[in-house]
Amino acid sequence: MNYQEALDFLFSRLPMYQRDGKVAYKANLDNTLALDAYFNEPHKKFKTIHVAGTNGKGSVSHMLASVLQEAGLKTGLYTSPHLIDFRERIKINGQQIPEDEVVEFVNAHQQIILDLKPSFFELTVAMAFNYFDSQKVDVAVIEVGMGGRLDSTNIITPLVSIITNIGFDHTQFLGETLPLIAAEKAGIIKRGIPVIIGEQHQETRPVFEAIAKENESPICFAEKRFTLLRSSIKDGYQHVSVKNEQSGTTLEVELDLLGFYQKKNSVTVMAAMQLLIPSFGIPKSDVVSGLSKVIINTGLQGRWQIVNEKPRVICDTGHNLEGITLVLEQLKKESFEKLHFIFGMVNDKDPEKILSILPKNAIYYFTRASIPRALNEQELFEKATQKGLSGTSYQYVQDAYHAAVEKATANDLIFVGGSTFVVADFLKIIPTSDI
Repeated sequence: MNYQEALDFLFSRLPMYQRDGKVAYKANLDNTLALDAYFNEPHKKFKTIHVAGTNGKGSVSHMLASVLQEAGLKTGLYTSPHLIDFRERIKINGQQIPEDEVVEFVNAHQQIILDLKPSFFELTVAMAFNYFDSQKVDVAVIEVGMGGRLDSTNIITPLVSIITNIGFDHTQFLGETLPLIAAEKAGIIKRGIPVIIGEQHQETRPVFEAIAKENESPICFAEKRFTLLRSSIKDGYQHVSVKNEQSGTTLEVELDLLGFYQKKNSVTVMAAMQLLIPSFGIPKSDVVSGLSKVIINTGLQGRWQIVNEKPRVICDTGHNLEGITLVLEQLKKESFEKLHFIFGMVNDKDPEKILSILPKNAIYYFTRASIPRALNEQELFEKATQKGLSGTSYQYVQDAYHAAVEKATANDLIFVGGSTFVVADFLKIIPTSDI
């Protein structure tokens, strides 16, 4: 089979959470362990860093990979979901797994796939670990898919565990309260392995401390190690000044990721690197350089990504209440005459709270991503109208985008978001857009 046939085989036979929702969720590691045994436990053959959290775990994973690459380490990176190409999930030194590797994997292991019937995510994790082992990576940054305790990635014993933050997302699986969600995320804490917590919260801190103590794992709250002093955006970089609370020195960093929320993510990375530097001998200059080249080194997309000027067009994958709140705060800092908001959601999120915080003076283009899990655009439009938002519904992201382009003037701003998959559909059409 060719690459497309291999993908069709995976997509058609294996339930995929991002596409199909809860039918793909399995509350155990049985299949993961069976696949791992079948492949001779590849996860034990390279060093790892494990990253969980509600928001920011993808950005933190890419930042870490960029720094490790700058230090000359052969670095694997496993993340999810992908935006455009499946192979985005599995990279080494920023290069996606080759198509022929995917084809060979599916061809060679069809029988175990048919017999075991793993989820799409379970098999993708196995593919990543097998590939990293075969390519002899020095280290791999592994992003948790959802939760932590029962996530397929949670068979690894990393050099350090990282939990970026806790918010209300996937509550039907992880719990309805922040402490319950924190306990699921804290499931990645391993005995004796240090853990970095990106953001403190009075409801979740005791959970992390208790689980870390139970596992005899040193715990570090990133905000206690580094303090953000100031930041500004200039010449295509986010300039951040950070104080090292242990040494008292100030570190000047240029981030090529322009989302305001990336400042906190960079602090989490710096705290993690303090623990990792002894293992790899990484100089501070590589940390600074790596943080300035995340997009170049890893190919990260969809995080406050500016794709055009006049009109200014920005997309961001923030998709829950906390993530969209941060996006809206940054939109308030932008200068424009009129805001055009292309917006869609998935059907297992609560639209009421999110619609309530969206600006009422924007023109909305309600749409849905090309996945079964997407919320119907007409239903979203009706709920939005009840919240005082004005706009039109479009069945396809492409149609919504072109309608916004036709209506927008050079001094307007077009924002695309609400769902990772709306952004994914948008990025697929950018090369052929009329802008």
